Amino acid sequence: MHVRGSAIGGNPSSGELMRLYKLMRRRFGFLDWWPGETKEEVFIGAILTQQTTWKNVEKAIANLRKAKLLSVKGLSDADVSEISTHIRPSGYYRQKAMRLKGACSQIIKNYGSLENLFSLETPDLRETLLNIKGIGPETADSITLYAARKPTFVIDAYTKRIMARAFGTSETASYYELKELFESSLKRDARLYNDFHAQFVELGKNYCKTKPLCADCPVKGMCRYGKRNGA
Repeated sequence: MHVRGSAIGGNPSSGELMRLYKLMRRRFGFLDWWPGETKEEVFIGAILTQQTTWKNVEKAIANLRKAKLLSVKGLSDADVSEISTHIRPSGYYRQKAMRLKGACSQIIKNYGSLENLFSLETPDLRETLLNIKGIGPETADSITLYAARKPTFVIDAYTKRIMARAFGTSETASYYELKELFESSLKRDARLYNDFHAQFVELGKNYCKTKPLCADCPVKGMCRYGKRNGA
Protein backbone atom coordinates (compact mmCIF):
# COMPACT_ATOMS: atom_id res chain seq x y z
CA MET A 1 0.00 0.00 0.00
CA HIS A 2 1.47 3.34 -1.03
CA VAL A 3 -0.05 6.24 0.81
CA ARG A 4 2.08 9.27 0.08
CA GLY A 5 0.27 12.41 -0.95
CA SER A 6 -3.38 13.22 -0.46
CA ALA A 7 -4.11 10.24 1.80
CA ILE A 8 -2.38 11.97 4.70
CA GLY A 9 -2.05 15.53 3.42
CA GLY A 10 1.36 17.05 2.79
CA ASN A 11 3.82 15.28 0.57
CA PRO A 12 7.40 15.53 1.87
CA SER A 13 9.96 14.06 -0.50
CA SER A 14 12.78 11.79 0.56
CA GLY A 15 15.10 14.79 0.31
CA GLU A 16 12.91 16.91 2.56
CA LEU A 17 12.71 14.17 5.18
CA MET A 18 16.49 13.78 5.15
CA ARG A 19 16.94 17.54 5.41
CA LEU A 20 14.68 17.54 8.48
CA TYR A 21 16.69 14.68 9.96
CA LYS A 22 20.03 16.38 9.34
CA LEU A 23 18.87 19.64 10.93
CA MET A 24 17.79 17.78 14.05
CA ARG A 25 20.97 15.73 14.16
CA ARG A 26 23.09 18.87 13.76
CA ARG A 27 21.52 20.19 16.96
CA PHE A 28 21.28 17.01 19.01
CA GLY A 29 24.06 14.84 17.62
CA PHE A 30 23.70 11.10 17.03
CA LEU A 31 21.40 9.67 19.69
CA ASP A 32 22.26 6.12 20.68
CA TRP A 33 18.73 5.19 21.64
CA TRP A 34 16.78 3.24 23.14
CA PRO A 35 18.12 3.35 26.72
CA GLY A 36 18.74 -0.22 27.84
CA GLU A 37 21.71 -2.44 28.51
CA THR A 38 20.34 -5.66 26.97
CA LYS A 39 17.76 -6.72 24.41
CA GLU A 40 15.65 -8.15 27.22
CA GLU A 41 15.75 -4.85 29.09
CA VAL A 42 14.65 -2.96 25.96
CA PHE A 43 11.83 -5.46 25.40
CA ILE A 44 10.59 -5.13 28.97
CA GLY A 45 10.99 -1.35 28.94
CA ALA A 46 8.96 -1.03 25.73
CA ILE A 47 5.98 -2.64 27.45
CA LEU A 48 6.42 -0.74 30.70
CA THR A 49 6.65 2.66 28.99
CA GLN A 50 3.07 2.51 27.75
CA GLN A 51 1.09 5.41 29.28
CA THR A 52 3.92 6.69 31.47
CA THR A 53 7.25 8.53 31.37
CA TRP A 54 10.64 6.93 30.92
CA LYS A 55 11.67 8.27 34.33
CA ASN A 56 9.02 6.06 35.94
CA VAL A 57 10.05 3.10 33.79
CA GLU A 58 13.64 3.44 34.96
CA LYS A 59 12.50 3.04 38.57
CA ALA A 60 10.53 -0.10 37.68
CA ILE A 61 13.45 -1.57 35.73
CA ALA A 62 15.80 -0.87 38.65
CA ASN A 63 13.42 -2.74 40.95
CA LEU A 64 13.24 -5.72 38.58
CA ARG A 65 17.02 -5.78 38.26
CA LYS A 66 17.47 -5.75 42.04
CA ALA A 67 14.96 -8.61 42.34
CA LYS A 68 16.78 -10.54 39.58
CA LEU A 69 13.63 -10.51 37.44
CA LEU A 70 14.91 -8.41 34.54
CA SER A 71 14.67 -11.21 32.01
CA VAL A 72 12.03 -12.91 29.90
CA LYS A 73 12.57 -16.23 31.72
CA GLY A 74 12.47 -14.55 35.12
CA LEU A 75 9.21 -12.75 34.41
CA SER A 76 7.71 -15.89 32.87
CA ASP A 77 8.36 -17.79 36.10
CA ALA A 78 7.37 -15.02 38.53
CA ASP A 79 3.95 -14.50 40.07
CA VAL A 80 1.89 -11.58 38.78
CA SER A 81 1.66 -10.19 42.33
CA GLU A 82 5.44 -10.18 42.67
CA ILE A 83 5.90 -8.44 39.31
CA SER A 84 3.23 -5.89 40.26
CA THR A 85 5.12 -4.94 43.40
CA HIS A 86 8.33 -4.21 41.52
CA ILE A 87 6.84 -2.32 38.58
CA ARG A 88 4.50 -0.15 40.64
CA PRO A 89 6.35 3.10 39.67
CA SER A 90 5.41 2.57 36.00
CA GLY A 91 1.67 2.98 36.65
CA TYR A 92 -1.14 0.60 35.67
CA TYR A 93 1.11 -1.92 37.36
CA ARG A 94 -1.41 -4.76 37.76
CA GLN A 95 -2.35 -4.63 34.09
CA LYS A 96 1.27 -4.33 33.00
CA ALA A 97 2.31 -7.19 35.29
CA MET A 98 -0.22 -9.48 33.63
CA ARG A 99 0.88 -8.33 30.18
CA LEU A 100 4.56 -8.82 30.98
CA LYS A 101 4.08 -12.28 32.41
CA GLY A 102 1.76 -13.28 29.57
CA ALA A 103 4.11 -12.01 26.88
CA CYS A 104 7.19 -13.58 28.44
CA SER A 105 5.44 -16.91 29.06
CA GLN A 106 4.25 -17.00 25.45
CA ILE A 107 7.76 -16.31 24.16
CA ILE A 108 9.35 -19.00 26.35
CA LYS A 109 6.67 -21.52 25.42
CA ASN A 110 6.79 -20.91 21.65
CA TYR A 111 10.40 -19.89 21.06
CA GLY A 112 12.44 -20.81 24.13
CA SER A 113 14.12 -17.41 24.33
CA LEU A 114 13.86 -13.83 23.17
CA GLU A 115 16.89 -14.36 20.94
CA ASN A 116 15.09 -17.16 19.07
CA LEU A 117 12.05 -14.91 18.61
CA PHE A 118 14.28 -12.15 17.25
CA SER A 119 15.73 -14.53 14.66
CA LEU A 120 12.46 -14.26 12.72
CA GLU A 121 12.38 -12.10 9.61
CA THR A 122 11.13 -8.56 10.27
CA PRO A 123 7.52 -8.98 9.01
CA ASP A 124 7.11 -12.29 10.87
CA LEU A 125 8.60 -10.89 14.07
CA ARG A 126 6.35 -7.84 13.96
CA GLU A 127 3.24 -9.97 13.31
CA THR A 128 4.16 -12.31 16.16
CA LEU A 129 4.55 -9.39 18.55
CA LEU A 130 1.22 -7.90 17.47
CA ASN A 131 -0.47 -11.20 18.33
CA ILE A 132 0.71 -10.91 21.95
CA LYS A 133 -1.90 -9.36 24.23
CA GLY A 134 -0.99 -5.83 25.24
CA ILE A 135 1.44 -5.14 22.39
CA GLY A 136 0.16 -2.66 19.81
CA PRO A 137 1.81 -1.24 16.68
CA GLU A 138 4.05 1.33 18.40
CA THR A 139 5.28 -1.14 21.02
CA ALA A 140 5.81 -3.86 18.41
CA ASP A 141 7.82 -1.50 16.23
CA SER A 142 9.85 -0.25 19.19
CA ILE A 143 10.76 -3.82 20.14
CA THR A 144 11.53 -4.77 16.53
CA LEU A 145 13.70 -1.70 15.94
CA TYR A 146 15.41 -1.13 19.28
CA ALA A 147 15.65 -4.62 20.76
CA ALA A 148 15.84 -6.84 17.66
CA ARG A 149 17.59 -4.09 15.65
CA LYS A 150 15.57 -4.70 12.53
CA PRO A 151 14.42 -1.90 10.19
CA THR A 152 10.87 -0.82 10.97
CA PHE A 153 9.90 2.81 11.57
CA VAL A 154 8.29 3.77 14.90
CA ILE A 155 5.50 6.34 14.86
CA ASP A 156 4.60 8.14 18.07
CA ALA A 157 2.83 11.33 19.17
CA TYR A 158 5.96 13.42 18.65
CA THR A 159 6.31 12.14 15.08
CA LYS A 160 2.69 12.99 14.25
CA ARG A 161 2.94 16.47 15.74
CA ILE A 162 6.23 17.38 14.09
CA MET A 163 5.20 16.06 10.68
CA ALA A 164 1.92 17.98 10.86
CA ARG A 165 3.66 21.22 11.74
CA ALA A 166 6.68 20.87 9.46
CA PHE A 167 4.98 19.49 6.35
CA GLY A 168 1.23 19.81 6.88
CA THR A 169 0.55 16.09 7.11
CA SER A 170 -2.83 15.33 8.63
CA GLU A 171 -2.85 14.99 12.41
CA THR A 172 -5.50 12.30 11.93
CA ALA A 173 -3.29 10.24 9.63
CA SER A 174 -3.22 6.63 10.75
CA TYR A 175 -0.21 4.93 12.27
CA TYR A 176 0.28 2.84 9.15
CA GLU A 177 -0.07 5.76 6.75
CA LEU A 178 2.77 7.64 8.41
CA LYS A 179 4.84 4.49 8.82
CA GLU A 180 4.53 3.77 5.10
CA LEU A 181 5.46 7.36 4.27
CA PHE A 182 8.81 6.98 6.02
CA GLU A 183 9.52 3.45 4.89
CA SER A 184 8.75 4.23 1.24
CA SER A 185 10.90 7.37 1.31
CA LEU A 186 13.99 6.26 3.24
CA LYS A 187 16.44 3.41 2.74
CA ARG A 188 15.71 0.41 4.94
CA ASP A 189 18.34 0.94 7.59
CA ALA A 190 17.78 0.16 11.27
CA ARG A 191 20.46 2.63 12.38
CA LEU A 192 18.83 5.46 10.39
CA TYR A 193 15.31 4.59 11.58
CA ASN A 194 16.58 4.37 15.16
CA ASP A 195 18.24 7.77 15.13
CA PHE A 196 15.49 9.48 13.10
CA HIS A 197 12.86 8.48 15.65
CA ALA A 198 15.15 9.46 18.53
CA GLN A 199 15.61 12.90 16.94
CA PHE A 200 11.83 13.32 16.79
CA VAL A 201 11.59 12.49 20.49
CA GLU A 202 14.30 15.01 21.37
CA LEU A 203 12.75 17.75 19.22
CA GLY A 204 9.29 17.04 20.60
CA LYS A 205 10.44 17.14 24.22
CA ASN A 206 12.49 20.31 23.89
CA TYR A 207 10.93 22.45 21.15
CA CYS A 208 7.90 21.04 19.34
CA LYS A 209 5.81 20.81 22.48
CA THR A 210 2.02 21.16 22.67
CA LYS A 211 2.81 24.87 22.97
CA PRO A 212 5.80 25.07 20.61
CA LEU A 213 9.03 26.95 21.28
CA CYS A 214 9.75 27.96 17.70
CA ALA A 215 12.27 30.76 18.18
CA ASP A 216 15.31 28.52 18.72
CA CYS A 217 13.98 25.37 17.01
CA PRO A 218 16.61 23.74 14.80
CA VAL A 219 14.11 23.03 11.99
CA LYS A 220 12.29 26.39 11.99
CA GLY A 221 13.74 27.29 8.58
CA MET A 222 11.80 24.51 6.86
CA CYS A 223 8.76 24.25 9.14
CA ARG A 224 5.43 25.43 7.73
CA TYR A 225 4.05 26.12 11.19
CA GLY A 226 7.10 28.11 12.20
CA LYS A 227 7.07 30.23 9.05
CA ARG A 228 3.35 30.86 9.35
CA ASN A 229 3.74 32.01 12.94
CA GLY A 230 6.74 34.22 12.31
CA ALA A 231 9.38 32.09 14.00
